[in-house]
Amino acid sequence: MNLHIVALFKFNENYLMEAVELFQTLVRETRKEEGCLQYDLIEDKDNKGTFFLIELWETSEHHNNHLGQDHLLNFRTDSSRMMESSTEVYKGFKIY
Repeated sequence: MNLHIVALFKFNENYLMEAVELFQTLVRETRKEEGCLQYDLIEDKDNKGTFFLIELWETSEHHNNHLGQDHLLNFRTDSSRMMESSTEVYKGFKIY
């Protein structure tokens, strides 16, 4: 069963260019992973510094494998000092 994920990030406005560069690497590398069906970065149109990752994984196992990938671990380390708040992550399965 496919796993849908929405991850919400809020970055300090002083780091927006750096944040986008980090996201570009993360998205590019994640899209290469087995089981990744969608991995898109969306910038909130009304809230500067707010980004969403829209993810679709073939299975929960594929997503679990993603969590240990170097590009995700590097993103977490490099972005932590730039964020205004903790990342919010929502996971679910399509019901209709």
